[in-house]
Amino acid sequence: MITRLKGCPVNRALPVVRLRVPTDEDAVAWHRAFAHPDVMEFHGGRIAELSVYEELTARQRRHDAERGYCLWTMLDESGQVIGFTGAQPWEREWGPRGEIEIGWRLGREHWGQGYATAAARMTVERVRAAGVPSVVAMVNASNARSIAVTRRLGMSLAEVFVTPTTRQEGHCYRLILQPS
Repeated sequence: MITRLKGCPVNRALPVVRLRVPTDEDAVAWHRAFAHPDVMEFHGGRIAELSVYEELTARQRRHDAERGYCLWTMLDESGQVIGFTGAQPWEREWGPRGEIEIGWRLGREHWGQGYATAAARMTVERVRAAGVPSVVAMVNASNARSIAVTRRLGMSLAEVFVTPTTRQEGHCYRLILQPS
């Protein structure tokens, strides 16, 4: 079956992506892939230190072992690390605390090719198989690319909020995975 992008002016097949549990080496690959101001625009604006990704990949390995899902490393058809996608509990004091958030982040050179949509669809199927009843995506209201991915996934806008730290408007999108 060929998956097509909904709402895309050119009806094209989604690219092949593969997901894996992050390795120690993926911390370096994520650091390199995300070391672009455009990539970090909606993630604090600053390029993160390598230690941030070392801690993040270690935490994701624990999440996968404990829950069966995590932020997986995203690889393109040649096996190159191009970003991550996956799911993890929302643990901040504000927002949908305790719910499972899905998300994605790509290296700048991979934008606009359908990788985020393809990988996010794989994430939805994996968390559905793990028995997660619903997911949310927390997106900056100015992040048109991520909003487009939520729409392609069939997510609905559930809430508009202002983040307590940056005071920016955000959107909480929700997708029901299991019938109640």
